[in-house]
Amino acid sequence: MTDVPIRVLLADDHPIVRAGLRAVLSTEPDIEVVAEAATAEEAVVRAARGDIDVVLMDIQFGKDLNGTEATAAIVGRAGAPRVLIVTTYDSDADILPAIEAGATGYLLKDAPPEDLAAAVRTAAEGRTALAPSVADRLMTRLRTPGTALTRRETEVLALVAQGLSNQAIGERLHLTEGTVKSHLARIYTKLGVDSRTAAVATATSLGLIRR
Repeated sequence: MTDVPIRVLLADDHPIVRAGLRAVLSTEPDIEVVAEAATAEEAVVRAARGDIDVVLMDIQFGKDLNGTEATAAIVGRAGAPRVLIVTTYDSDADILPAIEAGATGYLLKDAPPEDLAAAVRTAAEGRTALAPSVADRLMTRLRTPGTALTRRETEVLALVAQGLSNQAIGERLHLTEGTVKSHLARIYTKLGVDSRTAAVATATSLGLIRR
């Protein structure tokens, strides 16, 4: 425990969630919640002031900037605070982009209070803090790289699940329609399926995309 408290910014669009996080952390003498942000944009601006050590960042913020994009914007600056994702989503489609964006850790909102406080301390020290289920998912990917979907494949499949056509997916991801079809072919092979519907169902059951 240090003499100077770890200064925390809470970034979540639900006031009740921020209040809950604040209540949990307020019982920790070495952690101080110094600011809150209701949007990802606000979090990016507030984190740039230089008086934050750890940002607790949600993934989903309505239709505007999301938590992953905000994380990349925050950690891309010199002297940036650490970003700890705290969300309800534990699919590969959420975890991989957040980690690649520079998040120091990834925790789920149903984590015990003591785990949240420990994760904040771990993140403040620059060490990785992962929910057990998230760590398991990442370890599985490392053990079976040949069958794991890449981030791009996960993005394509998530859009398939939303009902987008190959052409629409290509436009969204700035890919040619042929490239989208190639991604789908590899996805089918990895998942052992032969249709879009089966791919979505299998990926959902495996936690690769959101339910």
